Amino acid sequence: MKRVAALSLIVALSASPAQADTLREALARAYRENPTITASRAQLRAVDENVPLAKAAGRPTLSTNGGVTENYLRSGNSFTTPEKLAQAQLALNVPFFSGGAVRNSVRAAETRVEAGQYNLRGTEASLFSEVVAAYNDVIRDEAIVGLNQQNVRVLETNLQASRDRFEVGDLTRTDVAQSEARLSLARAQLQRVQATLIGSRENYVRLVGDAPGDLATPPPLPNLPQSADGAVGVALRDNPTLLAALKQRDATAFDVRVAQASRLPRLGVGATGNYVNYLGSLGSGTGLGVGQSGTSAGIGLNVSLPLFQGGRPAALVRQTRATREQSIENATAAERQVIASARSAFAIYRSSLQVIASSEQAVAANRLSLEGVRAENSVGNRTILDILNAEQELLNSQVTLVTARRDAYVAGFALLAAMGQAEAEDLGLDGGPLYNAAENYRAVRNRFSDFGDGAAPVAIAPSTSAVAPQNATVDRPLDPALDSSKVDRSPALTTGENAPNR
Repeated sequence: MKRVAALSLIVALSASPAQADTLREALARAYRENPTITASRAQLRAVDENVPLAKAAGRPTLSTNGGVTENYLRSGNSFTTPEKLAQAQLALNVPFFSGGAVRNSVRAAETRVEAGQYNLRGTEASLFSEVVAAYNDVIRDEAIVGLNQQNVRVLETNLQASRDRFEVGDLTRTDVAQSEARLSLARAQLQRVQATLIGSRENYVRLVGDAPGDLATPPPLPNLPQSADGAVGVALRDNPTLLAALKQRDATAFDVRVAQASRLPRLGVGATGNYVNYLGSLGSGTGLGVGQSGTSAGIGLNVSLPLFQGGRPAALVRQTRATREQSIENATAAERQVIASARSAFAIYRSSLQVIASSEQAVAANRLSLEGVRAENSVGNRTILDILNAEQELLNSQVTLVTARRDAYVAGFALLAAMGQAEAEDLGLDGGPLYNAAENYRAVRNRFSDFGDGAAPVAIAPSTSAVAPQNATVDRPLDPALDSSKVDRSPALTTGENAPNR
């Protein structure tokens, strides 16, 4: 089921038009270079190392030590206190029973690696949701700026027409003042939405790493569920954040067993080898020919049986059980969050579709209403204020339509993310192979060499300091459905040439 949904989403994103910037290109760049996701990958690699660290506690250890001693003050003879002494020791210890502590530590670490992989998938989905929102925010705000610029131009024309009609006595000073006030408000509104556009573009730079160009219209989202219950059912099965919480819960069960093992005996086999050399100082001055060096070796069984540890084992068990209880509750909280996210995203998506349909009708109706008000004004049945109000209602309905389109798309993608169907493998991103979280784990999980430090850390995500500050320039043409230039604003309707004096 998930694979079918993934293929459909890949096809949908692949259908993006080949323009300066497409949603697929933005997602691919963020996937490669966003610092949030590159840091999450590094964090997971650190979690991977917990497995060989846990295994190391059950592996043999080999150590050596040595030294040279020269005794300057001797109270005895050379047999008991030689003048010089050099010695070295080699020790091997092989643990073979630790009460299950090592085995359960390894299982806990492996389970947390799985949780970390799910968390990385969740980070991908969250990042992609942010990118989709930022991408659509820029498109929305560019359209809103364009609409407000169009509104300012219209109100400038209306003001000039009102002044012309005032000069010929067709309008009063009040009518001119109303036009001037509405134009001033429109210019202030334009400044506000331009600032919002700059903020949206800067947020896009933060997430994607580069300035937005001529953003293409995002492709339709496929395979959205038909009901909230259907969305929740898929989310409970595939949501990576929930799956990570469940794995974290499972890992704490092994932690409890590790704590319980601290009461049990530990067994191991030890072997030692010793070498000593008196550097010719043993028996010096006695005339006796004695050996100046010697070796020894031994092997034995090491047994450690804790009898009393001051209450530490019981405290560890209680602590790990409390942590497990916390993880159980966290898993329930994650489940609730997933359910709420899926249901709310579904509700926002469906309501936004309804708002889009209503707004499209409102835009068409307000366009006709504006034309009618202008026509009625030309014969003296409507005032200038009626025209200004009609212009504002048209603008409001257009902004509502643009916003609803953005909300529907973002909510639809958020719904896919909540269902676990908006991750890198689902999107078919260009720009190289996908990051394989399991590859590093497979490479390090069985390593036992004390040498092999890996590559030195280097920065992956680039700085955005070189990206120029964003501005509010809009080159995108308005959607034909939003273009108010089609409204009849012929001179006869705006100058009142043929209208009777009021």
